[in-house]
This record gives sequence, structure tokens and C-alpha cells, in this order.
Amino acid sequence: MKLKLPLVLLTSTLLTTFTLPVLAQNVAIVNGKPVPMSRVDALAQQLARSGRPVAPEMMGQIKEEVIARELFMQEAQRLGLDATEDFKTQMELTRQAILIRELFATFQKNNPVTDADIKGEYDKFVADNSGKEYRARHILVEKEEQAKSIIASLKKGGKFEDIAKKQSKDPGSGANGGDLDWAAASSYVKEFSEAMVKLAKGKVTETPVKSQFGWHVIRLDDVRDAQLPKLEDLKPQISQQLQQQKLLKFQEDLRAKAKIE
Repeated sequence: MKLKLPLVLLTSTLLTTFTLPVLAQNVAIVNGKPVPMSRVDALAQQLARSGRPVAPEMMGQIKEEVIARELFMQEAQRLGLDATEDFKTQMELTRQAILIRELFATFQKNNPVTDADIKGEYDKFVADNSGKEYRARHILVEKEEQAKSIIASLKKGGKFEDIAKKQSKDPGSGANGGDLDWAAASSYVKEFSEAMVKLAKGKVTETPVKSQFGWHVIRLDDVRDAQLPKLEDLKPQISQQLQQQKLLKFQEDLRAKAKIE
């Protein structure tokens, strides 16, 4: 014997069967319009890409944000704001920005910076920056006579560091006893570097050195081979630089091939 379900019960069962999956796909129904759950996922991904980690407890807030946006959008549409020329212009600009962003992301994905690229760029850096580094001190004054007097005081046993703190007009190094830390000769103006590299370690210039900054009394404390960062330390920086160079060339090539009248 077959049981026959009452028509009302059968109809209710069918509606439940078909409604549950639909509700599962929507975060809500606002004024009769379904709001798909995909908007929640998209907003969460957008937040994550911007550097804001999305914790599970934030999902409720994100859902409420999506519902609020739908509500506000419906009201704006009711007022006809989506039909204004300003709105259409802003939408076009936004569309362009999104497409350009996707274009650049696709280019970078298809043209990645390789480890070989990074190693090659690092080797160029090493070649350009290898050589000697100098640890020097200086006392900077305005007049030649002041510099000569300082040299005379040093020859009589005056302490370079103390004189630098009192008389040097270079605020950076003067407070540190004239210390310029380690640097390549090319880091200094020509007159300074030429005088510095001629000194033996521990020696002071016999005569004042004139530059665009004034008169220098220089002491060379030490010399060493250039201490360069390791490849692994510079790898992220070099990778970013090469990515930017590739992207810039891509843009320049597109413009060069384009017919612009």
C-alpha cells in the first residue's frame, strides 16, 4: 500500500529542498534582491591583498558590510544616481584602473624575475662597488688659518677628537670627534678624497685641504677591502628593482608600438 502525502506537505517539502541551496549561496536577500555570498569572499580577499589579515571572527562584520553596501546601492539607484554623467565617468575610470592592474599583474606573472637575473644584477653591483673603504676623521673650519692652527696643535700633542668636537663646523661628524665612518673614496668631494687616499694609516694632512665646504684637517684611521652586503641580503631589493624595470620597459614598448595621433 502506497502512502500519499497531502498536497500541502509535498509542496512544503519541495520548497525546502530547492530553497536551502539558494539561501546557502546568498548572504541575505535585501528588499527582495539576493546578495550572493561571493561578494563576501571577494571583499575578504580584497582586505587580505591590502595587508589586513581576515580572522574568522571578522566574517560577521564583512557580511554586515556587504549587506549595508547593497542597501545603500539600492537607495542610490532609486534616486537615479547611477544614471548621472559623473557616475558613468567614475565607473569608466574605475574600470580602466582595474583592467590596467590586471594587465600589469598578468605581465609580471608571465615575465618573472629569475634567480639568474638577480645574480647578474648583484655581480654588477659588486663590480661597481669593490675596492677600498676608508675610515677617516676630519675637522672642518671656515678659514685656512684656523686649519693651520689646528694642525700645529695636533703636532704638539692635541687630541684630534677633542678639537673636532669643539671646533668642527660639520655637525654630523664633529659631535663624534670628526668620525666619518667607513666609506669609499668616491663618497667624498674630489679634493677631500685625493688628500685622504695619500695618507698613511694614523697620519694627518700636513696642510689644510680646501673644498666647497671650507677647510679640512683630515686623519686616516684605517683602510680595508670594501664590505659589501651578501646576495641574500639584497635579493628582495634587487628583485623589486628588476620587476619595476621590466614593467617600465613593457609600458614603453606598448607606447612605442602604438599609433597615437
